[in-house]
Amino acid sequence: MKTRCMIVDDEPLAIEVIAAHVGRLDTLQLEARCTSAEEALSVLQQQDIDLLFLDIKMPGMSGLALLRSLRHPPTVIITTAHRDYALEGYDLDVLDYLLKPISFERFVRAVQKYHASRPRSASVVQKQEETGGEGHILLRADRKVHKVQLEDILFIESLKDYVRVRLANRSITTRMTIGALEEMLPPSRFLRIHRSCIVAVDKIDAFTSHSVEIGTHELTIGRYYRHAVLQALQADPDTA
Repeated sequence: MKTRCMIVDDEPLAIEVIAAHVGRLDTLQLEARCTSAEEALSVLQQQDIDLLFLDIKMPGMSGLALLRSLRHPPTVIITTAHRDYALEGYDLDVLDYLLKPISFERFVRAVQKYHASRPRSASVVQKQEETGGEGHILLRADRKVHKVQLEDILFIESLKDYVRVRLANRSITTRMTIGALEEMLPPSRFLRIHRSCIVAVDKIDAFTSHSVEIGTHELTIGRYYRHAVLQALQADPDTA
C-alpha cells in the first residue's frame, strides 16, 4: 500500500517541485495539492492522509497554526524557505524540516526517515515471532505461494510491474511493485539503494560511493540515494 501524501503550499512552483519528487518514488501517492491551510483543513476532514508536506508561511492561517489545530495530524514534513521556524516546527513533533529549494536527494532522505519511523506491518512481525525472530515473507509466483526467509534474500530488482527477488541459489519473480515489497521488509535489514533496487544490508561484501557488491553482483547506487545509502552504511559521502 502506497503512502498517501498531501502538499500544502501557497507557491505553485514549490508545489510542482514537491509533486515531481513524489512522482519519482513509487512508495508515494499524491492525493491532494492545497494552496492554503484552510483548503488543507477541509481536505483533511474528508480524506485519510499519511504524510503531509507543509509550508509554514502562508497568507491567512499559517502551516504551524494548521498543525496545532489538528487533533490527530498525519506525519508532517515541513517545507519552507525560512530557517527560523525549524525549532518551533520540531516542538510540534514534525518528522523533518526541508529548506527550499528542496533537492530530490534531500527529499528522499526525508521520505526514508518516514518509512523507517513506521512500525512494521503486523503480518511481518508475526512471521518473525513464528520463526524465532528471523522472519519470512510470502510471494506468489509460478502458480505457487513461496515462503521466502528474509535471511535468504540477497537483493531485489524492479522489473516495472514485477520484482525479482534474488536468493543465494535461485530467484523468484512476482507481480508487484518494488515499493509494495519494500513495505513488507524491516528497514533495519534492507536498504533501498536505487529506484529499482533494494539490498539486504548484511549481504553487502563491499561498497563505494557508486555501487555495492553482493557476491559476484555489482549494484549501482542511484545518484539521488547516495547520501542516504552511505549514511546508512556509516561512510563519509565525500570519501567513500
